[in-house]
Amino acid sequence: MKWLLAGLLVLFITLQLSLWVGEGSLAEVHQLKQQIEKQQAENKQLSERNAALEAEVRDFKQGLGAIEERARNELGMIKKDETFFQVIDQEKPETK
Repeated sequence: MKWLLAGLLVLFITLQLSLWVGEGSLAEVHQLKQQIEKQQAENKQLSERNAALEAEVRDFKQGLGAIEERARNELGMIKKDETFFQVIDQEKPETK
């Protein structure tokens, strides 16, 4: 009876050790879940960026409106016989 009890105790300790420390332990599972959540958040962000880029490419392929808008905003281009006005905000003096 003592041998059976000792064997069961050794088996119990071995199982507990693998549960807390070994491969597939609770700590490792928790860490993997955190990595999965982080990767899913990153994937979502990249997916949104890809969707925006895809929409921009579609706009460029469909018409000249998107190209014209980009030329105006990024390159400062204007059409023939158009007048360009640049509005500059005055800096407000800091009050102390």
